[in-house]
Order: sequence, then C-alpha cells, then structure tokens
Amino acid sequence: MKAKYIVAAIAGALFTLTSCINDLETLPMNDWDTTSETAYGTSEQAYVQGLAKLYFNFTSNDTTDLLVSDGGASELIRCFWTCNEVSTDACKCAWGDTWAMAINSNTWTDAENDMVYGVFVRTLQGISYVNEYLRQTAPEKLSDRGVDAALAAKIDGFRAEARFLRAYFYWMAMDIFGAVPFTTEDSPFGAEAPTQASSKSIYNFVVSELEDLAADASAMPVAKSNRPRADKGSVLGLLARVYLNAEVYSGEAAYDKAKSTCERIFGLGYSLCSNYEHLFRGDNGENADAYNEFLYAVSYDQDKAQSWGGGTYLTCAAIGAEDKETETDEDWVKDGEVQKDDKGNPLKVKISRIGTGNGWNGLHIHEQFINKFYNPTDVDWANGTYTIADKRGANIFTTEKRSGGTFTTLTNTFYDGWGCYKYNNIPSTEDGREYWLRTQNPDKSTNIDFPMIRLGEIYLIYAEACLRLGSGAPAQQYMAQLAERAGVDYGFDKLGSWDNEARDWFVAERARELLWEGHRRTDLIRYGLFTSAEYLWPFKGGEEAVLGQAFADYKKLFAIPASQIKANPGLNNPVGY
Repeated sequence: MKAKYIVAAIAGALFTLTSCINDLETLPMNDWDTTSETAYGTSEQAYVQGLAKLYFNFTSNDTTDLLVSDGGASELIRCFWTCNEVSTDACKCAWGDTWAMAINSNTWTDAENDMVYGVFVRTLQGISYVNEYLRQTAPEKLSDRGVDAALAAKIDGFRAEARFLRAYFYWMAMDIFGAVPFTTEDSPFGAEAPTQASSKSIYNFVVSELEDLAADASAMPVAKSNRPRADKGSVLGLLARVYLNAEVYSGEAAYDKAKSTCERIFGLGYSLCSNYEHLFRGDNGENADAYNEFLYAVSYDQDKAQSWGGGTYLTCAAIGAEDKETETDEDWVKDGEVQKDDKGNPLKVKISRIGTGNGWNGLHIHEQFINKFYNPTDVDWANGTYTIADKRGANIFTTEKRSGGTFTTLTNTFYDGWGCYKYNNIPSTEDGREYWLRTQNPDKSTNIDFPMIRLGEIYLIYAEACLRLGSGAPAQQYMAQLAERAGVDYGFDKLGSWDNEARDWFVAERARELLWEGHRRTDLIRYGLFTSAEYLWPFKGGEEAVLGQAFADYKKLFAIPASQIKANPGLNNPVGY
C-alpha cells in the first residue's frame, strides 16, 4: 500500500476537519481548516493537504454538518452506488431501513432518504471545497503570499486535479438529480443561495472542463504518472462516459465524441488485467496487473484511510456475520505448537471467505438476474455449488447456506437469493486459508480500492458508440479481448448496427462486465428500460410487485432532499415529485 500512503495519511488526518454545507459558498472560519485563508503560505505541503481534502470527499464519513444517523452510510461512493445498483435488477438490500425499502422498490418520494441525501450533500460539498481551493490557489493569491515560480507551477497542476474532481462531483450530481445548484470559483461568494442549473447546462460545463484539461498538455499529469491521484487518462475516461450518456443529460447524442475520446485513451498504455477477479481484491492498488486497468480508482486502506463505504460496504454487506470464515479439521499450529482453547482443546485452522472481519447481512441478488445473464448450471442449493462458464461469474457468487434463488419479500431475506463476493479483501497472492493464518482476526474495513473508471468500461463505451454510429468493426479487437478474459464469446461480431438486438446485447454484457460497479441504473436509463414495462425485474415499481411493473418516468431522477429545498427554496424537483 506504499503507493497510496501519501494521500491516505493526509486523508486520515482530515477525518476531524469541519465544514459548512448549509451555505455552499461560505468561507470556512476554523484556523485549522485546510481550505481557509489562514492555512496556506509558501509551503507545498499545505497545498497538497488542501488537495487531499478534495479527494477525501469521496470517502469521508465525517458528519459534522450532515443530518444523518449513521455517518458510515453517508459516504459518497456508498450512497451513489446504492442509488445506481439497488434501484435496479442487479441488487437488493435485505435491511429494513426506510431508504432501503424505497430504493429497492422504486417507491421513493421527495421525502428524506439517507442514500439520496448523501449523494446530494457530499457532491455539492465537494464542489464547494474545490471552488474554495481554486480561489485560494489563484495566481494573484500565490503572488501575494510570495510563492516562488517553481511551486506555483506545481500548484497549477494541483488546480487541474481539483477541476477534474469538481467535474466528477458534478457528473455524479447530474446523473442522480439532473438539475442541481451550480457554482464555480467565480460565483458570488457567500452572498446568496446558489441557483439551479439544468442538466444540459451542467453537462456542457462538465464537458468544457474535461475537454480543456485534456487539450492542455501541461494541465494534468500524463496517464499513470500520478497514482493514486487523477491524471490525463482519468480526465478522458470520465469524458468518454459523459459523452456516451450525452443524449440523456443534454438531449443531444454525442456518440462520435465518445468514440473519438476512447481512441485517445487507447494510446495511453492501459491494458486489461489478465484475471478479472483480481481487479476487486484487497491488493488491487498494488497488483500492477490489476492497477494497469484503472484510469482512476479511489484508494482505501484499513490502517490509514478507513471508511464504511467503498470496498468495506461491498464486502461486509454481502456476507453474513456467521459466514466470514469456515472451520477445517486441520489443527492450528503456530510457532511449532498446536494452539488450544481455554479448555485445552486444539483450535482448528479456518478459511476466510472474503477477508473481512464483519458481516452485515444485506446485499443479495434475485435469481432472475443470475439466470438471465450468467446461465448457471448444476446449481445445488444443499451443497452450495454451481457452474458458470463465464469466468467473471464462476467464482464470485455463492449459494452456500442459501434457501433458494428467489425471494418474495424484501426485508430480512438475506439468505434467499444469490450472494455476491465480487469484492474480496484477500490479496490476489493468497487463498482463504493463507489469509486467515496471517491475520486470524481481520480488520472490519478493507484495502480494496474502488475502480471509478477502468479500461473494461472504456472498451464497452467504444463498442456501443461504434454500433450506434453504424458499424461495430472498429471495436471487434477490444470486444475479443473482453471475451478472451471472460472465457466466453457472446457474439459481438454478429451485430451489424444499433438495433434492439444490439441494445439487448449491451444490457447483458455491461451487466456482467460492470456488475456492482455503480453503472446499472445509468445504463438502463440510456437503453430506455429503467422505468418502462418492456423490461421487468422482481420488485420493480413496488414492494409487492414480485413480477415487476412499470413506474413513473420522472423517477429516472431522484428528488432533491426536502431539507435541502427548505434551505434553498429556489430549488425545484422534476415534475411529478
């Protein structure tokens, strides 16, 4: 984890920092706050610390100014992931929380919802922090402080990273809410509540910022040179994703730009990880084969940057507390001696399932999704075994201790349906036995870096853009690489141009390749399947809708939390809320 220690250590130190999000453009007044006037001088460290706080906003559990009961549940990646996965066919949450029931069944309203609230306040908080950082690092400010030319040049690069992060925050907010409050470093400072900009306006701003950062050779570090922070590849990766969804966000398609942006990425030296499962293991930030696929990943470290979101959420919530490990008949020998309990009985070696010391009994998958996209055979619920030909699903699911593949109610049914162990804190160099022998009592948080943008997604963006433009031929070589890694070929070469067959192919292939990575709702909206009756899944549109049903189109977007509209009456939700 040495590669991430610099940012992780700074981020950890920032856990206790306070902030104000009630007024998104209020200057922090604490003299220890790294975004205040008093924090900066002529030291590079101060500007790096300020930048670290911006990165930290993806993983922050700090609730100083958030109205939530569970700080861990307010982490941005956890909240965004939940809105984009639990609202779809790919995942359901067995917890009885009000937010879980609403998102599970697409029955949310404009009432307060913890996950939706978390996305709104964390993204706008991040944007506010970036704006203040850009104000405090403006050339005239640096000159007034006596910052020398060499450091000023470095800070200019930090400013580019900050602008990328602001674009990412804005993309997340736009994807979930559409129209959101809009501010930049040039907005009136602290005088009045921010005004709401349309989704199209936010889209245009995000595209303009990313294109500017991509075009300026000196703005962002070159690809793969700035890890674990963002670089040129990160910029182009987010830009390709935004262009793919341009018609949803702005009303005008941009598949030609998505295609050309992917082509810019192909020359930057990224490559697919040879083993799909290693992309989501506890050493994915250190394993060069895995890390070389990431255009941008958020770092987690169980010692230096703990969080209850990210990989910790996606491991702990996917496993039962009693299922963390299995016991063997092998005596546990340590330092040449058999270890014994307090009664003198030999202790046995255990096998860790996914390297976590906690289990929350939450996330699971209905068999309709598994059957449709993975075609399992030889499913034995009694013994917990199954066969899936696709390597991306061959080892990441579990049926052990499960009562069956289906469930007809949402609450407290964790042991119904399929389990998913895609995120696994055991390093790629160890198996479950070796990991247990080394740790015995693993930490409750994980080391799994969360892939925000990776090359597998870029290949799929490119292929979809090519087909929508009339020919998939340019993408054949990239789809062949994904098929080779998966060990199955789903016949992309048989698709001629964009039609319902091509759409259904991508519905399935993106479900497999990008499973549980936070893309599913966005994809289904782009394909016209999220709210419509054309594609149904269990509990779609209602808690009692076991077979699924259509629901209102306005729910393609979530409602801005009622508390935030009360604080800023100028905000409006989509018609229907």
